[in-house]
Amino acid sequence: MNLKLFIKGLKNNIDIKVLFVSSANSQYGIVPFIKSQGESLKNEKIDVDYFSINGKGIKNYLTSIIALRKYIIKEKKYNIIHAHYGLSALVAFFGKKKEKLVVSFMGDDLVGSNDLNGNITTYSKIQVFINKIFGKYFFHYSIVKSKEMLNVLDLTNSDVIPNGVDFDRFYEINKDKARGFLKEKLYIKQLLFCSDPDRPEKNFKLANKAMSYLSDKNVELKYIHGIDQENLVNYYNSADCLLLTSFHEGSPNVVKEAMACNIPIVSTNVGDVKAVIGKTKGCFITTFDPEDVADKIEKALNFGKRTTGREDVKHLESSVVAKRIIDVYKNVIEK
Repeated sequence: MNLKLFIKGLKNNIDIKVLFVSSANSQYGIVPFIKSQGESLKNEKIDVDYFSINGKGIKNYLTSIIALRKYIIKEKKYNIIHAHYGLSALVAFFGKKKEKLVVSFMGDDLVGSNDLNGNITTYSKIQVFINKIFGKYFFHYSIVKSKEMLNVLDLTNSDVIPNGVDFDRFYEINKDKARGFLKEKLYIKQLLFCSDPDRPEKNFKLANKAMSYLSDKNVELKYIHGIDQENLVNYYNSADCLLLTSFHEGSPNVVKEAMACNIPIVSTNVGDVKAVIGKTKGCFITTFDPEDVADKIEKALNFGKRTTGREDVKHLESSVVAKRIIDVYKNVIEK
């Protein structure tokens, strides 16, 4: 019998039981894109459970280590713990028993968080340092969201696997129909800023400043955050353009979701955005100069039609990404 085929057969028959470990401090509990990734793995017949870290601060994270250890003893036997974000990974590392630890770093946990002036905060620098040390010496495998993050981590036991996008949830809808559902004005050109404007790293002030340079005054800057996942598809489709002006990102989900809805995008060159939208007509990368942002916005608005975004990101569809993550699990278990 061919030895390679025999080994491949063993890999395919590995019984994978995964425990997702992540914060549950968002309004949804576990943030939607993490839950979506877990459900996409379940669709591929992977056994996935969730352990939530509730509350913030050192005390809550220390308490969660004890709670995780008790949970693992009480529940089924896992062979993989998959932690999301650096702090959750530390809880998983100190709370696990013999399980292999896979960590998904999301962005600021490796490249740092910004203040209002775009500078990396001291507290964030400390977190990044700790995450790099643990990633290098203690985690079995690290998943990052962009090549920039991979360069920061500089490890052999790591790979770039962006979060997937759910094509069943995000798809093209007629703009007038979407605006009618949201009771929005039909004649206004709408820029969608799909982030919390109070988060410094999202750099909302650049988006606001760019508005003053637009020659077309029939343009509205609409910001949303905390919208139910079921309704987001209508907001994307009601917009004429998605605008992202962040100082940094890992692999922003809003960009991939907007691509799945075929709407034009203007974004700063952060994370993997250029790789995602760079070949799509109607989508533009901008600098941090507000005049350049305004120029790219006008180009996107003048594009005047839907893009080919959905076709261009089909390699990032949830089920495709899930298969890549499963390959990571199998390799980690074998080693």
